[in-house]
Amino acid sequence: MTEQKVINRWLVVLGGILVQLCLGAIYAWSAFTGKLTAPDGPFQFTKTQTQIIFSVGLLTFAVVMALVAGNWQKKVGPKIVATVGGLVLGAGYVLGGLAGNSFWGILLGVGLLGGAGIGLGYVCPIAALVKWFPDKKGMITGLAVAGFGFGALLWIKLTSGFKFGTIDLTPGWTGLYGMGWSVSKVFILYGILFAVLVCLGAQVLVNPPDGWQPQGWTPPSTASASSSGGVEFTPHQMARTAQFWTLFLTFFVGATAGLMVIGVIQLFGKDALTANGVEPNQANVIAGTAMGLFFALLNGLGRIIWGTLSDKLGRRNAIALMSGLQGVMMIAFYFIGGKELGLYVGAAIIGFNFGGNFALFPAATADFFGNKSVGTNYPWVFMSYGVGGVVGPILGGVMGDAKAWMWAFVPAGVACLIMAAVVALTLRPPKPPQVTQP
Repeated sequence: MTEQKVINRWLVVLGGILVQLCLGAIYAWSAFTGKLTAPDGPFQFTKTQTQIIFSVGLLTFAVVMALVAGNWQKKVGPKIVATVGGLVLGAGYVLGGLAGNSFWGILLGVGLLGGAGIGLGYVCPIAALVKWFPDKKGMITGLAVAGFGFGALLWIKLTSGFKFGTIDLTPGWTGLYGMGWSVSKVFILYGILFAVLVCLGAQVLVNPPDGWQPQGWTPPSTASASSSGGVEFTPHQMARTAQFWTLFLTFFVGATAGLMVIGVIQLFGKDALTANGVEPNQANVIAGTAMGLFFALLNGLGRIIWGTLSDKLGRRNAIALMSGLQGVMMIAFYFIGGKELGLYVGAAIIGFNFGGNFALFPAATADFFGNKSVGTNYPWVFMSYGVGGVVGPILGGVMGDAKAWMWAFVPAGVACLIMAAVVALTLRPPKPPQVTQP
């Protein structure tokens, strides 16, 4: 190990946050759906078409991360893979902008290529930072992926101005749309910014030299290695454990709940508020604030806070607590969402817990299946998010069309409560994998 190869590990954190800020663009999709579905606009997409693009992006994100990014970054390092991811993401948005009002062009560009670029880039900061911070895995993964949550807030508000209800942080400026920018032009601008910023952040996403460890940190003893990332599993070995499937199913129900709320909060909020006498335009503003401020902001904070808490409480306790709280809130949301305060509180707590998934599950994957192997193992745990990205929005959309919102929120909440109990009662470190003798 040579001294010049060791950089300040906090530089890797900054690079990871910059990358994740851009990858969080997928959660900014709601900034475009209104323009894409406007009956007097150039696109005139159906709501279903906009959800198809969103779901394809989510699914492609998870599949590419599992099938391509994990193993590739293990072979060539996270810097190269994240750089390619930034270029693919940027190219996808530029292509979507050049496609004009073509549904298939935007689906290919923003949905398929954009999702693939996010899938390539997302795991790279996590894989690098778990190696740099074996002493603070929960906090550091939460801090890194917080950029993903905050990115949604940034990219949404750039289109419409930084106004939150009655609070206007940019008086007189109503965003890119207010300046006359079309959706196509915003796609192109965002594509260029994503490519440049992701490639810039990726340049410090490097692994520590072999044998490096933080000053003053003592590696876990053999007795505790199986619960602190000291025992390495291959993806095949991991998939044969009950712990993998418990994490997978718990992440799946948490992702389904959160992504459903992201997809329908505008529609549910408007229905619930107008049913309680709120004027429709005002209901739209309130629902937009619930998503654009409360959900987005707490989504980012939840990643940091839940990750830090898990370092103190333990991963099992934190996951069980987060899932249980999410279950209660999903059920309550149906009953309190018809009031402005209730919609804000519900969006904030659901966003807070949803964000926690992205700190707790990579840290738990590293704990149970190896710090060095998290880059190849976590993408398979993350596949549950891709499945939830299809189930959640579709469940919400179908029940919303049927005006049966209770059957969207209550089953999702019950599922979260069930998995919270399963985690609390059964989740323990796996036994080390058996080594086949030659």
